[in-house]
Amino acid sequence: MIERDWYRRVDRSMPHPARMYDYYLGGKDNFEADRKAADEVLRVLPEARLMALENRAFLGRTVRFLAAAGIRQFLDIGTGLPTQGNTNEVAHEVAPDARIVHIDNDPMVLVHARALLADRHDGPTVVVEGDVRDPDAILGHPDVRAVIDFDQPIAVLLVAILHFVRDSEEPAGIVERFKRAMAPGSHLVISHGTQDFDPERSAEAVRPYDSATAPFVTRSGAEIERFFDGLEMVDPGMVRLPLWRPDGDPPPYLDAIWVYGGVGRRA
Repeated sequence: MIERDWYRRVDRSMPHPARMYDYYLGGKDNFEADRKAADEVLRVLPEARLMALENRAFLGRTVRFLAAAGIRQFLDIGTGLPTQGNTNEVAHEVAPDARIVHIDNDPMVLVHARALLADRHDGPTVVVEGDVRDPDAILGHPDVRAVIDFDQPIAVLLVAILHFVRDSEEPAGIVERFKRAMAPGSHLVISHGTQDFDPERSAEAVRPYDSATAPFVTRSGAEIERFFDGLEMVDPGMVRLPLWRPDGDPPPYLDAIWVYGGVGRRA
C-alpha cells in the first residue's frame, strides 16, 4: 500500500544522500537542497558522478553474479531511489523466483519504490522502512521475515551505505550483526568510499554532507576490508569498483574512482 502522506514526511530543506545520489545519476527525484549540496561536491570532485555510475554498475554485476551462482534471497539495505538496474530487476532477469527485500529510511524512496513494484509480477519483492543503524529492527521486521528465510543462503547488500554511518555508531558492529544472521553459503556485498588516493580533496569533497541527513565518512582500504572479517573473499577480492569482475576492459578513468567494492562468502 502506497503512503498518501509521504510528501509531508520529507524534509525538503535538508539534503539527503539518496536524493543527492539520484542527482549524480541524472535523476529528477531530488530537491533544491539536494542539488545544491551535490553541486558543491561536484565542484571539488567532478569525478563523483563517475563514482556514482560505477557504483550502480558494481551493484548490477554483483547481483547478477550471485543470482547466477544460485542465491535466491537478497536483502538490499539503503536501496536508494529506484532507477534502471534495481536489485530486483537484475536478480529477476537471471532468477525470476528470487525473493527481494529493499530497505530504506527515506519516505520518498519508499513511495517511489512501492509504486514501481506495484506494476511488476516477478518473484516476491517488498519495500520496508528501516535504518541500517538498527539491524535488529530490520532482521526482525515481519515483512522481512515473510520474504526472507534466514535458514537459507542470502545476499546482504550494503552498497554505498556504510560510509553514511559514523564511527560512533559502530559500523563494524552493525556489519557483524548482519553476518551473524547469514546462513552458510550467504554473501555480503559492500561498496564504500575511501580517502586513500587523495585525503585532502576527499575531506573537502565530503564536507557538504555535514549538513545532510547523514555525514559521509571515508575510510581506508584496510578499515573497509575489516568489514569482511570471517568471510571468504570472492575473487578478485576487495578492489576499486570497475575492477570487480568487469564486463570488459577497465575504464580509462580508473584512477578517478575512489570507491572500493567486494563480496565475501560465509563458509
